[in-house]
Amino acid sequence: MAVPLIQQVRVASYIMKQKLKGNKRYPLVLMLEPLFRCNLACSGCGKIDYPDAILNKRLSVEECLQAVDECGAPMVSIPGGEPLLHKEIDKIVEGIIARKKFVYLCTNALLLKKKMDLFTPSPYLTFSVHLDGLKEEHDKSVSQEGVFERAVEAIQQAVKRGFRVTVNCTLFNNAEPERVADFFDYVKTLGVEGVTVSPGYAYERAPTQDHFLNRLDTKELFRKVFRLGDKRGSNWVFNQSTLYLDFLAGNQTYECTPWGSPARNVFGWQKPCYLVGEGYTSTFKELMETTDWDTYGTGKYEKCANCMVHCGYEPTAVTDTVSNPLKALKVFMKGVSTEAPMAPDIPLHNQRPATYVFEKQVTNFMHDIHEEKPRNPEKSKVA
Repeated sequence: MAVPLIQQVRVASYIMKQKLKGNKRYPLVLMLEPLFRCNLACSGCGKIDYPDAILNKRLSVEECLQAVDECGAPMVSIPGGEPLLHKEIDKIVEGIIARKKFVYLCTNALLLKKKMDLFTPSPYLTFSVHLDGLKEEHDKSVSQEGVFERAVEAIQQAVKRGFRVTVNCTLFNNAEPERVADFFDYVKTLGVEGVTVSPGYAYERAPTQDHFLNRLDTKELFRKVFRLGDKRGSNWVFNQSTLYLDFLAGNQTYECTPWGSPARNVFGWQKPCYLVGEGYTSTFKELMETTDWDTYGTGKYEKCANCMVHCGYEPTAVTDTVSNPLKALKVFMKGVSTEAPMAPDIPLHNQRPATYVFEKQVTNFMHDIHEEKPRNPEKSKVA
């Protein structure tokens, strides 16, 4: 688990404080999306299917820092879109670091070499570079040739300059265990802190819908990959909790913690989580108090049926780690089991059917944007 000790201590201390206060629901990571615009069009992405008027919207520095203060989470992940497209991303990161929050700036790295001088190496800043496998797999995933090589060059430069760097990898049902294992071996040669790995989420508006893993496929894939790692003696380093990896391999029965990674984007605070958007609130307090949390999650809602994504389940695993350190230590010392019977999964027979609200939301967003535009006085006179 390649997470610096200072970060482990701060997060554990934060969780203990929440427990002492009697708080049952609290955030661990703020998912801060300052824009949806991206310079790639990945086949599994559900974040860029908006009209240009929406893609051109940005959160201001003040709005971003207000979200950080409202939420209070010890960690802030900045995904997108591509956050390096934001003209004030350096000021956003600087303001978050000044608050002693741990920032994970998620990037496809196409602009990282150009923008690197905007940032200063810090234990509070990590570049989380998106790579979905080796060159062939990654370039196919992002639908563009040459992206893998450019990302690797940026990673190597960032590491050389003393930045914290991790690799963020998303796996789909076309993942071959041998190739994934080869990829994890390759990442070790780059000198990064570790890998953050997760199965992809089946966004309802992703361009391609036929390559997402179901839960059993996910567990079997990770067991095969971890088995190969054990056989090779690879000692891969992951930038996430051991119990989350154990969950991916089918050894833990976890429920999602949707409030663990609340999302703030250009429309407000997204209900209920970073992956599922079914409404927005204007404040974090309103998000926490008005969301019907009990109606979301695997076994409760059809959209959540196959989800095992880290932003929903890592908070569960981290909380379990703090509550049961000996259990986590045992898995850490012995490794993730790839042969034991899998833990029982959550039954799906009582889940409510999905509701699809994206098109209606886009219509409402476009209406709001139109209302925000200042009227042209000359046109008003003509009218």
